[in-house]
Amino acid sequence: MRRAIEDLRTFYGEPTGALVRRLLARRIEDAWGEANACDVLGIGYATPWLDAFVGARRVIAAMPSGQGVERWPAAGRNRTLLVDDRALPFAAGSFDRVLLVHALEEADDPTQLLNEAVRALAPAGRIILAAAARGGMWARAEATPFGHGRPFTRGQLERLVREAGLEPTAWSQTLYVPPWTPLLGLADGFEQVGRHIAPGFAGVILLEATRRAYARIRPSVATQRVRAEARGLQPQTVTRGLDADGEPL
Repeated sequence: MRRAIEDLRTFYGEPTGALVRRLLARRIEDAWGEANACDVLGIGYATPWLDAFVGARRVIAAMPSGQGVERWPAAGRNRTLLVDDRALPFAAGSFDRVLLVHALEEADDPTQLLNEAVRALAPAGRIILAAAARGGMWARAEATPFGHGRPFTRGQLERLVREAGLEPTAWSQTLYVPPWTPLLGLADGFEQVGRHIAPGFAGVILLEATRRAYARIRPSVATQRVRAEARGLQPQTVTRGLDADGEPL
């Protein structure tokens, strides 16, 4: 079961969540900058980082139905959307950048979720998976979103993206500071030291990947089945592609 949207919002409104937001933002900015002239899709709970893409043409926050959706203070063509993560309501190749945060760990089927994310990715697009690190202390901290669901190792993420037709191109780690309030003020120091002497203590792994040149964009059999079920249950918000305010995407 996914963490409720209220729990995620509360966590990122607290000092510990603000620290996590800052450290992850640093890694994502290093990779993508402002995502100039790109269509960006965030899957899971990615809104704490989507505002940084000020150069993007369009930004969509797709939130799984088991989690819930929130109003995101975005403007223009930016939208929040409640989705079935087994069958995303986007045309193939719609997005230049896809960011998954708090998405894979609690997914019923991480492989199917990633397959859908890849289907929505443009042929020359780039995707970042941010997931709780199996060996890190944050995966044991149940008071944080990283202490729920299944954490991953770097090798597991690499296998997952390769099975989805992607090739890993870069990776990084963050959240070396233990999730203990008295130590959070030393987070920047832990970041500098941890990368060199204790990489296994990182709390989050970020893996970037791109599509293989020969990969085809097509829905899987499971996706087709889910969409067939959805058509039999019309009307549904997710299949109609409505945002959090009920407006067409």
